[in-house]
Amino acid sequence: MEMFKFITNLAHQHEQVVPVSVFVAILCLCLVIGHLFEENRWGSIAGTVILLLSKGKSSHILRFDEQLFFIYLLPPIIFNAGFQVKKKQFFQNFITIMLFGVIGVFISSAIVTAGSWWLFPKLGFGGLTPREYLAVGTIFSSTDTVCTLQVLHQDENPLLYSLVFGEGVVNDATSVVLFNAIQKIDVTRINSQTFLKLIGDFIYLFSTSTALGVTFGLVTAYLLKTLYFGRHSTVRELAIMVLMAYLSYMSAELLDLSGILTVFFCGILMSHYASYNVTESSRITTRHIFAMMSFVAETFIFLYVGMDALDMEKWKMTRLSYTTLMGSFGTLVLLILLGRAAFVFPLSIVSNFMNRRPNRPHPLTFKHQVVIWWAGLMRGAVSIALAFKQFTFSGVTWDPVNAAMITNTIIVVLFSTMVFGFLTKPLILCLLPNRVTDTSDGGQGSKSPMEDLTLPFLSFEESATTNILRAKDSLSMLFERPVYTVHYYWRKFDDKYMRPIFGGPHSSSSEC
Repeated sequence: MEMFKFITNLAHQHEQVVPVSVFVAILCLCLVIGHLFEENRWGSIAGTVILLLSKGKSSHILRFDEQLFFIYLLPPIIFNAGFQVKKKQFFQNFITIMLFGVIGVFISSAIVTAGSWWLFPKLGFGGLTPREYLAVGTIFSSTDTVCTLQVLHQDENPLLYSLVFGEGVVNDATSVVLFNAIQKIDVTRINSQTFLKLIGDFIYLFSTSTALGVTFGLVTAYLLKTLYFGRHSTVRELAIMVLMAYLSYMSAELLDLSGILTVFFCGILMSHYASYNVTESSRITTRHIFAMMSFVAETFIFLYVGMDALDMEKWKMTRLSYTTLMGSFGTLVLLILLGRAAFVFPLSIVSNFMNRRPNRPHPLTFKHQVVIWWAGLMRGAVSIALAFKQFTFSGVTWDPVNAAMITNTIIVVLFSTMVFGFLTKPLILCLLPNRVTDTSDGGQGSKSPMEDLTLPFLSFEESATTNILRAKDSLSMLFERPVYTVHYYWRKFDDKYMRPIFGGPHSSSSEC
């Protein structure tokens, strides 16, 4: 009894220390549970448990900070995604991934923006500005495909895994780039020129960010290959890669570009070239360390979401009635469902046309399309970070409308993660019961017909007639099978010019 009183008094005397200690303990528990069950969403549950244990008194210990999220937690996750990606599958499905991850975000954002702009006032929820409506469309177009990726297996469903994984990364990057572009437009005069400027800003940010990431990746590979001080030392090799990756992200942010795109493509280029310029032990250690950093960051993010979900100040600040709040929440979920379906199924038809091959079925069947549609229904930390960036100042807001949008975002994220997430596995088992390797994977796991062809680059040693015939054959293949033709010639260019300078084995012994 005396021990119980002592613990109670200690808790009252150190109201901040005890929850932090509980947080550290639950963090370790989440890491173990997440490793065993391969699910990080337990972190959001754990974060909520911490607040319940502290009876809401310490709800600000881990208040969600979008700056902390974008600067420290997101870079290792995105870099590891690029570093660990299966490059052959990713680039063979690159056009499809870009269709879903870029064009899809624009379509979904337009539907969510128009729907919320039309329906929110009818529900009694007004006060949002045109810029905020545009931001809402972007916020709820950012997907979280973690739950689906944990159910899909790369060896059994290489096509689906590649598309879901690739779209998830590109979608987050596109959402952030589009969100930043919206902040720069003049919303007082919305017309055709406004949208053209928005698209132009987006293309500029997307292309320059990608080019910056490629540049940093190539520079890192060249340094590791040519400089002596970095060789045969795991610590130095790992330090150079980590520092260059983080430098690429921060450089992009300082230049008002997209750090997500930059660090993602930096990770791809480092994995493709730089990782082969280090020792075998360093290569293995690097992959494990990057994966560990990404896992810990993901766990922290879900803890942040759970800790902030029961911040009583935001809920008290929201002056909407229960009916209006639930109505706006239901409207957002409905718009997310419609916005997702509006581009997945039409763009799948476009993808099947562009990836057509003789005597082969369409790569994306209707069941595949349903899985891809479902995989993008979950919303995650990027949506919350963008919402905090739009509707709060340093995580704090005193505006009832802004507080309502924050609570709506948290409800949508928790609902989609828990409900849609838990239904993902039964849905996939129902649609793909055999769980066998895809035979229509668009080239993964099977040899492309072009592998048997000998189509070198144009040569000055050959006659003009021969070069013209080769050019005609290449253009014919490009129109018939554009994706495979581009990938085929990239591999030839990579083997002949890039790898001798930046390192790495030839494509016959590598995955891309």
